[in-house]
Amino acid sequence: MRVLGVDPGLTRCGLGVVDGLPSRRLSMVAVGVATSDALWDVDQRLLSIERQIEEWLEEHAPDAVAVERVFAQQNLRTVMGTAQVAGIAMVAAARRRIPVALHTPSEVKAAVTGNGRADKAQVQTMVQRLLRLDELPRPADAADALALAVCHLWRPAGALGTPQRAPGSLTAAQRAWATAEQAARRRG
Repeated sequence: MRVLGVDPGLTRCGLGVVDGLPSRRLSMVAVGVATSDALWDVDQRLLSIERQIEEWLEEHAPDAVAVERVFAQQNLRTVMGTAQVAGIAMVAAARRRIPVALHTPSEVKAAVTGNGRADKAQVQTMVQRLLRLDELPRPADAADALALAVCHLWRPAGALGTPQRAPGSLTAAQRAWATAEQAARRRG
């Protein structure tokens, strides 16, 4: 199963793609950030981030998208931008009929480090170990996106517990891919 993790942010939106299944080795496919210029109007910033997320969805064809659930912060401006980008990521996935899951920061930290209050450095270190990376994933937004993907693959319901779309709602290519994925799982 391939999961795109999205750590939403208006200036830097972390993006990370991980392949894996519960109790199987994980592998990083791609990691990076979508960015927008802080001097631009918010509509143009959102458009820029949306285009970059669309490119990642097109290039990596994930089976699911895991987005960090927006939580209350002191800075209303920050939480608004984060929520707007999270919404854009969800709409981009829904447009392609890709299931979306939301995970809280503490859920992600607990899944990756075993501690729901882990700091960013601990998350980066564990992501590096779990994905057998030569160096720490940077920036922290990118590491968080990878952690979201890992969390989604390892959550209690497991990757196979991802909400499925009705068979008629998939395109022919999506149906063929799903059939191939199921056959691979049975063999694996």
